[in-house]
Amino acid sequence: MTAVEQRTVPFFNYPHVFVSQEEGFLSVIQDVGRRGAFIMQKDLADFEANLATYTGAKYAVGVANATDGLQIALMAGRVGKGDEVVFCSHTMVATASAIHFAGATPIPIEAGRDHLMDPDAIESAITPRTKAIMPTQLNGRTANMDAIQAVADKHGLQVYEDAAQALGSKFKGKCAGTFGVGSCISFYPAKVLGCLGDGGAVLTNDEEVYRKLLSLRDHGWADDGDVVMWGLNSRLDNLQAGILDYQLRDYQKVINRRRAIAALYQERLGHLEQLVLPPAPDSDPDHFDVFQNYEIEAENRDKLLVYLKERGIGTLIQWGGKAVHQFRKLGFTQSLPFTERLFERMLMLPMNMSLSDHDVHYVCDCIIDFYEDS
Repeated sequence: MTAVEQRTVPFFNYPHVFVSQEEGFLSVIQDVGRRGAFIMQKDLADFEANLATYTGAKYAVGVANATDGLQIALMAGRVGKGDEVVFCSHTMVATASAIHFAGATPIPIEAGRDHLMDPDAIESAITPRTKAIMPTQLNGRTANMDAIQAVADKHGLQVYEDAAQALGSKFKGKCAGTFGVGSCISFYPAKVLGCLGDGGAVLTNDEEVYRKLLSLRDHGWADDGDVVMWGLNSRLDNLQAGILDYQLRDYQKVINRRRAIAALYQERLGHLEQLVLPPAPDSDPDHFDVFQNYEIEAENRDKLLVYLKERGIGTLIQWGGKAVHQFRKLGFTQSLPFTERLFERMLMLPMNMSLSDHDVHYVCDCIIDFYEDS
């Protein structure tokens, strides 16, 4: 057994989000506050423009949170009552709830070995009511959009992306969130680009959808002052937009650091037969991953979790250890054996900007010791 000095490595250090950039954040807060520019001001417009430029989308619309964003993207694309939307069950329940509250029926399918939507599972879920396919770009990785789009084209279906965890992730050089009719991005504080509360955005390349999004996020108001549709109160407030725009300037540095942490995990843990690690950075030329999370599969997962906790290391099993279709009180009856097996093995290791290399080495030392002693 390796001699390892005990230390504390939380799964996520929320105070670090603010403290690490306190001076810059306070400058933004003072500027916005002194101007009294709190709702839908220039700061929001600037951030939306910069976000669109960064992703390569034609339009970005700031909203109160990513769940609202996904819902109004569906509504703007005319997905609603009587429609079905196929989604991957390895996702947050918010993906399905956005479909539900848009008026459609969420249809869960299997995840693949990459933990993302399995393109081979889509067709068996398609019915005459199917209107759209919604992959979740999970953990900072973009799904195989060529394969998904091929199924959509074959059956005349729309594509929407839950890209809440994937800002900056790419598939074949194209950013997550820019493949379909519309997509959502989350700015929850623990995201790669996070604000100091809830926040989100919708990306689209469709001008008609964009115009509808602007009304849908703001009570249905149109530019001429008329209310033209039922809408939500779901605006990204100006203060959060300013904070996000401030961080977007150095966003590539954040991505680079996360990829460096992932590379270190790969270097230290890649030899362990008891683990399945995410693809290493640059291991697949089609994928550029930003590592929102570092989700592994582990033998003796539950014992490993306890072992790490006893040594001061925080881990997480996403969404309470259940895929969406396993929340039976929501009406799901599907059996998805591969996804269910994943949820018995999956564990997220610390992956955030507060981690030092020493922290990562400590986590790896403890994992190696666990399996060597087992």
